[in-house]
Amino acid sequence: MIAFVSGTVAALAPDTAVVEVGGVGMAVQCTPDTLAELRIGRQARLAVSLVVRENSLTLYGFADDGERQVFELLQTASGVGPRLAQAMLAVQTPDALRRAVAQGDEKALTAVPGIGKRGAQRLLLELAGRLGEPAGAAATSHPAGAAAPAPWSEQLHAALVGLGYSAHETEAAIAAVTPAAEAAAADGAAPKVSHLLRAALRTLNRAR
Repeated sequence: MIAFVSGTVAALAPDTAVVEVGGVGMAVQCTPDTLAELRIGRQARLAVSLVVRENSLTLYGFADDGERQVFELLQTASGVGPRLAQAMLAVQTPDALRRAVAQGDEKALTAVPGIGKRGAQRLLLELAGRLGEPAGAAATSHPAGAAAPAPWSEQLHAALVGLGYSAHETEAAIAAVTPAAEAAAADGAAPKVSHLLRAALRTLNRAR
């Protein structure tokens, strides 16, 4: 089993990072949060989970072992495959998912594209007691601004398009989080794409 990959980031796409390991480029499927922390040409270490199918071998990458563990535990619920599990982690942090299951929070799960009300109810029942207790009061989203708006805006745009949203939906979501980003920028805050992404996804969910 492959536990992690470590090497130079050779390329980045909306949902994939290519990490060069021993002269071989390893394509790793990652959440927008994880991709936002990577930079081409820099070293990276990603915890990974190898998913084996009849005609494919796919590596899913995560910021740490804890996130990978939640990814694998989510798939113990019926109807949850690796793509949906990763989509859940793209919208909610591991601790937010633990808190949602512990509190029976359907809305936290229906914020994930592909999960409806009935699906959320079933997941809450099946995942009860499996993810563990929430580690603390970490919020699912604390939108932060960027001193230079262009970089975070481009990364956010790529992440939303990669999750399947239309150009119109993507632009509307970015516009919705821009005031918070600009307000924080006045205080000299650095861009935090992962926080802005969660805020944008909540906006898109409310618009449905």
